[in-house]
Amino acid sequence: MHSTPFVTHLVTLRASVGNSAQLGARLNTLSSTSARAAGCLHFALQKSMTEDDVWVISGLWADKSAMSDWFAAPELNIFSELVTEGLVSHLDFQTFANVTIAQGEAAIEAASARMAG
Repeated sequence: MHSTPFVTHLVTLRASVGNSAQLGARLNTLSSTSARAAGCLHFALQKSMTEDDVWVISGLWADKSAMSDWFAAPELNIFSELVTEGLVSHLDFQTFANVTIAQGEAAIEAASARMAG
């Protein structure tokens, strides 16, 4: 069994005080254009149900190349604009590769061996 080429990204943003609605509107614009990007399999904008100022953007991409192309797109300048304009107090951007069950088990075994040694 081999891993799929799918990759994902997860962006967590915290709006600065009083700017959640404006941040959400700006992110919604990014979300609608990004969902149509080449290689995008799924794109979602979500708002926290427990913290009014927290937003999450997630994307599933056909492969690393498709996600990299999206990273290079001009509309991604929105993240630096949001910080510069003071709409965001915190931004965390992570990318992930899917792993198979066998790969996950191998990683656990390797970590256990390091801890035991």
